[in-house]
Amino acid sequence: MNLDVKEVKLEIYVPEEYIEIIRDSLASIGACRIGEYSHVVSWQNTKGFWKPLENSHPFNGERGEICSGCEAKMEVRCPIEKAQDALQIIKEKHPYEEPVINVIPLLDIF
Repeated sequence: MNLDVKEVKLEIYVPEEYIEIIRDSLASIGACRIGEYSHVVSWQNTKGFWKPLENSHPFNGERGEICSGCEAKMEVRCPIEKAQDALQIIKEKHPYEEPVINVIPLLDIF
């Protein structure tokens, strides 16, 4: 069994209206691709809580108060050699001061 990591899955929590902007930007560098398909993204609605601290500049909510809201969790594949560029793009396009981005290695087992 080959356990090399050639791709990662990016989980990105984002307001729904930013999904296409981030998708298209990531696709332009070769992420969001599976075989002969580009712009491949799955997403689902989710709810979350956060508390902006004293020195924050929240996109939603008020400093010092526990807030809640709806957002989307995007999931895309990205070649590992493009992961750093993908993270930079997400941070540039994402409206949150501190976006939640999970990078999960995908094992090549075939």
